[in-house]
Amino acid sequence: MNIFDEMEKYGHEEVVFWYDKTTGLKAIVGIHDTTLGPALGGCRMWPYKTEDEAITDVLRLSRGMTYKNAAMGLDLGGGKSVIWADSRTDKNEALLRAFGRLIESLGGRYITAEDVGINADDMAIVARESRFVGGLKETSGDPSPATALGVLEGMKAAAQMVYGSPDLKGKHVAIQGMGHVGSILAGMLKDEGARLTVTDIHPEESRARAEELGAAWVEPDAIFGVEADIFAPCALGAILNDETIPQLKVRIVAGSANNQLKEPRHGLELMKRNIVYVPDYVINGGGVVNVADEFQQGGYHEERAYARVRQIGRQVGEILNRSREDKIPTQDAADQMAENRIHTLGRVQSTYLPE
Repeated sequence: MNIFDEMEKYGHEEVVFWYDKTTGLKAIVGIHDTTLGPALGGCRMWPYKTEDEAITDVLRLSRGMTYKNAAMGLDLGGGKSVIWADSRTDKNEALLRAFGRLIESLGGRYITAEDVGINADDMAIVARESRFVGGLKETSGDPSPATALGVLEGMKAAAQMVYGSPDLKGKHVAIQGMGHVGSILAGMLKDEGARLTVTDIHPEESRARAEELGAAWVEPDAIFGVEADIFAPCALGAILNDETIPQLKVRIVAGSANNQLKEPRHGLELMKRNIVYVPDYVINGGGVVNVADEFQQGGYHEERAYARVRQIGRQVGEILNRSREDKIPTQDAADQMAENRIHTLGRVQSTYLPE
């Protein structure tokens, strides 16, 4: 892989590689765009098969954060970090503190928080070495409930367009991934009266939760073919592709996973099949909205943060309407709205103001 070619392709400002010989830490930070402010995005710990896979993930995720933060109306740019390791076996205090030293060395250009494989307790260890950490228990805490709430609001907006009502009672939702966000979302959907079918690649941890919710369980590969109203991808990305899209038997795709489309053309393919795809970086923006509230004047206020999260449904509705009116895929409509904000505010902020 030619790193500079990939940076040019995705439009990145900076990619940082960090190796700590004492702990064996291998980490990559992608800072995509800081037009609107410092880059904010979580840290993912994952046992990538190859170095190229890790690089591709951090590039795609950090670019997605630029668009997500812009779409959420935040004064923050986009970034992401990955730790190349298995969170189940490799995580320890020394490794996390070494990662904190990396974050501190960037001087505030990048603010980290939790993502897959990392939790609030881990972030507390990272924060012992860096000031630039969000999502701590004593501030905004676990972003998963806010993310799940945003997904729920986005689902309701999509249901309004497709079924003429935001009511999810009686709707059948197939959830892929019963991790932090997926399991919370499943509980919210049960409270709404929805019927659930769920799966996860770690059944030993998830089947009990499924039984508790009265949800049907299927094997991971079978979730794509479940006949339902809504498919909610809440695991890893690139799951909407040439193999899976033909299996879908739903009218709506709306979930928390990042980078759900393997390639942009798959958004067009969903549109051709009359499946409404809710752009992932919009519907899953609740977590970053919640974390970003920490950096408002006066510090974190939960009521203010969650009021903003509930606006995600309105934003999703605007995007779906633009998609329908302009006859373009929903992710293109979302990109246009985010890019317009970055371009407009970038020009405003370029105006010289004397100190």
